[in-house]
Amino acid sequence: MNIPSNLKYTKDHEWIKIEDSVATIGITAFAQGELGDIVYVDVDTLDEVLEEGEVFGSVEAVKTVSDLFMPLTGEVIEFNEALEDDPEFVNSDPYGKGWMIKLKISDSTQIENLLDAEAYEELIQG
Repeated sequence: MNIPSNLKYTKDHEWIKIEDSVATIGITAFAQGELGDIVYVDVDTLDEVLEEGEVFGSVEAVKTVSDLFMPLTGEVIEFNEALEDDPEFVNSDPYGKGWMIKLKISDSTQIENLLDAEAYEELIQG
């Protein structure tokens, strides 16, 4: 299982890459594997400020639709438009081309609540 050590994680199986005050967010390799083939990514919260835990979009797989939750409070400043034509990037490259949104972080103290790679690995292994 690929769990990059330079990223942070949530219990909702999202990964977060933090660069200064901007966080890039996607779903983990584990999550995309559980969902199966991704057919659509819906994010209609661009330019909105959302609180930690709020839904910022959804990901649709062949058999299910799953909400995407904000790992941190902030403003959604970018959506990965490549996913409109190629949602399968979430499956083939979840930590690269499959990123979903970029977020301007409002409260950097929330970063402390995120999981590191080791804690996330323990979570998915039960």
